[in-house]
Amino acid sequence: MEAFCGSRFWDSNLTIHTDNPDLTPCFQNTILAWIPSIYLWSALPFYLLYLKHNKRGYIVLSMLSRFKTLFGVLLWCVSWADLFYSFHELLQNRTPPPVYFVTPLVVGITVLLATLLIQYERLRGIQSSGVLIIFWFLSVLCAMVPFWSKIMTTTAQGHVNERFRFTTFYIYFALIIIELILSCFKEKPPFFSPANIDANPCPELNSGFLSRLTFWWFTSMVINGYKRPLEEKDLWSLNEDDTSKTIVQQLSKEWDREKAECKQKEDVSYMRKSNHVQNHVGGGSEEAEVLIRDKKHNRKPSFLKALLRTFGPYFLIGSFFKLIQDLLSFVNPRLLSVLIGFIKNKDAPAWWGYSIAALMFICAVLQTLFLHQHFQYCFVTGMRLRTGITGVIYRKSLAITNSAKRSSTVGEIVNLMSVDAQRFMDLMTFLNMVWSAPLQIFLALYFLWQTLGPSVLAGVAVMVLLIPFNSAIAIKTRAFQVEQMRYKDSRIKLMNEILGGIKVLKLYAWEPSFSEKVLEIRKNELRVLKKSAYLNSVSTFAWISAPFLVALTTFAVYVSVDEKNILDAEKAFVSLSLFNILKFPLNMLPQVISNIAQTSVSLKRIQQFLSHDELNPNCVETKVIAPGIAISVRNATFSWGKELKPALKDINMLIPSGSLVAIVGHVGCGKSSLVSALLGEMEKLEGEVAVKGSVAYVPQQAWIQNATLKDNILFGQAPNEEKYQDALEACALKTDLEVLPGGDQTEIGEKGINLSGGQRQRVSLARAVYSSSDIFLLDDPLSAVDSHVAKHIFDKVIGPNGVLKGKTRILVTHGISFLPQVDHIIVLVDGKISEMGSYQELLNQNKAFAEFLRNYALDEDIEEDEPTLLEEEEVLLAEDTLSIHTDLADNEPVTNEVRKQFLRQLSVVSSEGGERPNKMSTKRRVCEKKPAEPPLPRKSANEKLIQAETTETGTVKLTVFWQYMKAVSPVISLVICFLYCCQNAAAIGANVWLSDWTNEPVVNGTQHNTAMRIGVYAALGFLQGLLVLICSFTLAMGGINAARTLHAALLENKFHTPQSFYDTTPTGRIINRFSKDIYIIDEVIPPTIIMFLGTFFTSLSTMIVIIASTPLFAVVIVPLAILYFFVQRFYVATSRQLKRLESVSRSPIYSHFSETVSGASVIRAYRRVKAFVDISDLKVDENQKSYYPGIVSNRWLGIRVEFVGNCIVLFAALFAVIGRNSLNAGLVGLSVSYALQVTLSLNWMVRMTSELETNIVAVERIKEYSETETEAPWTIEGKSPPENWPSKGDLEFVNYSVRYRKGLDLVLKDLNLQVHGGEKIGIVGRTGAGKSSMTLCLFRILEAVKGEIKIDGVKISEIGLHDLRSRLTIIPQDPVLFSGTLRMNLDPFNKYSDEEIWKALELSHLKRFVSSQPSMLDYECSEGGENLSVGQRQLVCLARALLRKTRILILDEATAAIDLETDDLIQMTIRTQFVDCTVLTIAHRLNTIMDYTRILVLDNGTIAEFDKPANLIAAKGIFYSMAKDAGLA
Repeated sequence: MEAFCGSRFWDSNLTIHTDNPDLTPCFQNTILAWIPSIYLWSALPFYLLYLKHNKRGYIVLSMLSRFKTLFGVLLWCVSWADLFYSFHELLQNRTPPPVYFVTPLVVGITVLLATLLIQYERLRGIQSSGVLIIFWFLSVLCAMVPFWSKIMTTTAQGHVNERFRFTTFYIYFALIIIELILSCFKEKPPFFSPANIDANPCPELNSGFLSRLTFWWFTSMVINGYKRPLEEKDLWSLNEDDTSKTIVQQLSKEWDREKAECKQKEDVSYMRKSNHVQNHVGGGSEEAEVLIRDKKHNRKPSFLKALLRTFGPYFLIGSFFKLIQDLLSFVNPRLLSVLIGFIKNKDAPAWWGYSIAALMFICAVLQTLFLHQHFQYCFVTGMRLRTGITGVIYRKSLAITNSAKRSSTVGEIVNLMSVDAQRFMDLMTFLNMVWSAPLQIFLALYFLWQTLGPSVLAGVAVMVLLIPFNSAIAIKTRAFQVEQMRYKDSRIKLMNEILGGIKVLKLYAWEPSFSEKVLEIRKNELRVLKKSAYLNSVSTFAWISAPFLVALTTFAVYVSVDEKNILDAEKAFVSLSLFNILKFPLNMLPQVISNIAQTSVSLKRIQQFLSHDELNPNCVETKVIAPGIAISVRNATFSWGKELKPALKDINMLIPSGSLVAIVGHVGCGKSSLVSALLGEMEKLEGEVAVKGSVAYVPQQAWIQNATLKDNILFGQAPNEEKYQDALEACALKTDLEVLPGGDQTEIGEKGINLSGGQRQRVSLARAVYSSSDIFLLDDPLSAVDSHVAKHIFDKVIGPNGVLKGKTRILVTHGISFLPQVDHIIVLVDGKISEMGSYQELLNQNKAFAEFLRNYALDEDIEEDEPTLLEEEEVLLAEDTLSIHTDLADNEPVTNEVRKQFLRQLSVVSSEGGERPNKMSTKRRVCEKKPAEPPLPRKSANEKLIQAETTETGTVKLTVFWQYMKAVSPVISLVICFLYCCQNAAAIGANVWLSDWTNEPVVNGTQHNTAMRIGVYAALGFLQGLLVLICSFTLAMGGINAARTLHAALLENKFHTPQSFYDTTPTGRIINRFSKDIYIIDEVIPPTIIMFLGTFFTSLSTMIVIIASTPLFAVVIVPLAILYFFVQRFYVATSRQLKRLESVSRSPIYSHFSETVSGASVIRAYRRVKAFVDISDLKVDENQKSYYPGIVSNRWLGIRVEFVGNCIVLFAALFAVIGRNSLNAGLVGLSVSYALQVTLSLNWMVRMTSELETNIVAVERIKEYSETETEAPWTIEGKSPPENWPSKGDLEFVNYSVRYRKGLDLVLKDLNLQVHGGEKIGIVGRTGAGKSSMTLCLFRILEAVKGEIKIDGVKISEIGLHDLRSRLTIIPQDPVLFSGTLRMNLDPFNKYSDEEIWKALELSHLKRFVSSQPSMLDYECSEGGENLSVGQRQLVCLARALLRKTRILILDEATAAIDLETDDLIQMTIRTQFVDCTVLTIAHRLNTIMDYTRILVLDNGTIAEFDKPANLIAAKGIFYSMAKDAGLA
């Protein structure tokens, strides 16, 4: 080296042991000059590779670029000037050393390369180059030393050596500084770049290198979020690489490639084997292959491989950053030991200390930057994984066969998307720990071994022992969680039912019984919560005490093993900081492994789903078909799945274009299957099918999207107003639009919840009409509508003169009346076509069809409703037998039961003026029953928006925290804070003691009283652990206390809330309080508070320790605290809102998906698959748009907060150096090792503040609903009526007026009437006349505006509600049952004996049914009584009335929901059993009340007529006209 330089390479006296250090000229000219060049040349190949792939268009030559290039060329000239100067010297015969030739040459070439790179980057569209910034930075850094050194030597010598080189160096130095500054600016966006279409592009794309490194580009959003709550429109659009379009495309490509590779391997091995099955048509050969393949296990296509190929490379960049960060994390403990050494060595030059402090700071900052880059890559990979998996699953779900769809329910498929994809996302964050944790553990042990020798193993043993302890706790906790989920689900289910049937509970005065049931479940739930809280506090104890225990055992073993082992500051604090590094990987490793196990299960599930068979798009031929024929089927056999038996056999049919063909047959004979076969939804086993032209399909159960009514009809077609109006007119939707709150802009709920069954069916039909396709497949569209509407639709739409005349129409129907008007009829019997032909031909043949007609046309005069009845019935059967998601075996008994009723019903059908004697499918009934209460949907939509806004934006008021503290109890809150202070005092005490111990003087190579030292250290440590344990116990107890009181108050209030509240508040909103908000109070807030207090006190104690050891530090705290506070406020505001936006935009993905799965056949029939895929992608992207800033906000925060932490490290070290004369090594070790830890707790503290503020809102929301106004008290002391009241049953209304809610009109105005005991009164009137309001007034569901009601002379407004309601009997309009036993439904308070209950059942004609059930009175009713028919439910209500049997019975007659038979039974029972009671009947069918004592006719809230029926008919008033309409007069 000396020959090369011509002088010494290294001189320690010059460099280290001096007060003003310098490097030898040789070192400066070689190593320092070459560092930047080495860096650039080694980075070059990778960078060029990256540039080759990154094409964003070129950037126009700008001034900036020109200057950069100019200075680059100048630099090159300067370097080579040096080179030529050396040659010049050679010629002058002064031989310079070789270094003066080599270095300028190397530097010159490197600068030239950099200049060329500037231009190449510009052509590849790079706006700001990280590689070059680092290069210029390194150059400046390395040139600083010669810069300083040259000045020093010149001043020392008083004259300049080598004037030429001196000058060129300073020119060089100036130029590289200019280059560095210029390279920090960014170029304009590239030309032709695709990014300019975005309305709101993400600034990340165009941000500079430094901005990306520190996430500075995100600041604009944080400031926005701080000024006002962020909204949808503030979010940036996604980067191109993160969009569904790009990602799903890549993933699908890799997955297809993977499948193709597997298939290829198979094909090679099965070519010979599959020959003998070639004659088997269609998918046969494949099937044979499948069988053979299973014998020789060939590999299945692996989804994992596809994922690795798609996302692996990107993820590996993150892993690389993680590696660097791991290595850097071990530098600071080394530096700490050097620093402690420096403090001990009193005559070391001061600049050592400063450089150590600077190095610590630089190392910490680098670590921060690398760590967050790593996280960014991991999170973005996770986000892309979720996008990719969601997209692939969505696309697959639109293509799988029906048999594959049956093997998993919609819920399961949605779970694949939500839960399993989420698991991948969660795993990504920590996946790198799989290799990083072992690496960190290994390195930490290696350094510890160097410090303390073998005694380290004692500490490690403790750590390893804690792992199974922690995992045992985790397993137990998980078991508790499952149990608690069970209780929680049953509680929510019960609440849901209670809120659904709250009106009935009020009418029966049953609230106490149900309240008790809820509280019982809640008690169990809290019991489990308490157990898991105890476990959690034990694990917290383990987690906090672990580092301490480890240190204790290690030090104890170390000093005990050998007298000569001295624990000095260096050893103690360096090993403490290493143990702190160890803590994280040891804790994470088991978690990551269990996560991987879970994810692998998810992977299997997803892979299985993606490997399902797909529908063969070519099984229905669309091109080749004979002219004039629209549909032809030849010798075709179809089944619903390869493994199932054929549903349709030997089908042959030719359908000419433009004809109307009806398909008829009995239930389950394959009519719907035939339609599905034409759509290509079934497996074609043999034969051929051809369908010509576009298809419109109306399924038997209308499929309605959650969109506006208009969108449902347009279904993606271009809007055409005239055509649209015609479609509405034809499908009789005009009148419905007038009723709906927003006309055709009304938002239809999921599954069309706010439309009645008939309306849904007509919307579905209108969609077909609007699509103006060539072929219409109509699967029984007339079943769900009333008979007169059916006739209208047939005439206007389907029939020979309808809108669709001239199109090919295939109509599945039972409407016998329509058959004479169709061109052809196809009769199906058991999956075969038994006969075809026109109506006349088939009648003349006198075969199956004639018999079918004879069976169904019982009587001419009821033919009109007849079809309706049968269709309704058929819907029920179809639902039960053909339902895709139910197991067929399960539903057999139900179906038979229905069939029996069906036959029975046919025998009692009696023509009843235009009524619809039918028993509807229960599912449909729910919707028919309540035709959407007009003002609700609209209003609640607005109200909900307003409410969501008011509660959750802006900062949370302190009062909410105070409310929570009150719920916990203020004393406990104070105790908790006090305990935390003590615990931290103990922790500080232990460490101070340790630092004192390390300063113990060494006598004869040993330290004295080690035993005492260990003892006190142990005592302090265990005290800290104990305090933690007590503390988390107390907090857990307090949390559960709070949870109990808050829930109890909410429940109590909700049972006392008046009915009007439930009419105006959607149930979902109330349920949300009971589920989500209570969950947050139970399980989210307490741990968050524990974490918050923990991190807060840790940070506090760090500050205390540092200030105690170096008081100067106090000066710096204020600016750092201000910086921290600002970052925290800005972050919290933004992140809270981003979280909300993310959760709001997440559910539409899943709801749209489940909608798609259920409507797949319709989507395919209309050929809208691509459009739906796009919608789904859009929804995913919308969600990721708010998720991505959420990730970045955490990075933004992390870098800023950790910077504050790194400053703390810097100042702690710096002040230690400044005050080293007054400090001992122990104290310095203490303060710096504390400072090294603080970063993490500062970071978590901000996160926890944010969590806490986000979640504490739940307390506010629950409070809000626990304080709504309540109704009158249930019982009033001293005002309760006599035991046998009402004994006579007299009723009197005096000047009675009432309204539903404040601000609405009166519904009853000044009623005056008197009813004597035992009278039978019928109440009639047009809709809205106030009939139902009368019953509500009697029960005080509505309170009087003026006037009063007296029963047996007692004013009902003066007694308690329960006293009143329990003495009246009502049979409500809609029979509500709760899930539970039949006995509970009849007698929730267990007041009656078994005999009484059986007697009531006998009188209500249920005895036969109940006694035939194996569990008799304990027969379980399902939710809403779904497993009883509507008629039976009505009879259960009758049984309730018979059990109660008070003097006043109110019968709110059901509308068309009951079949006539049940109706007659009820009327008969009432006439016999309630002879001496006062009966008030709100009648819809006049014939039931024609023999009543008197009839009250209400009109517009006033009494129009009140007299005996005969007199009213004679008077020819309102009642007469109603009776005439019903054909009774």
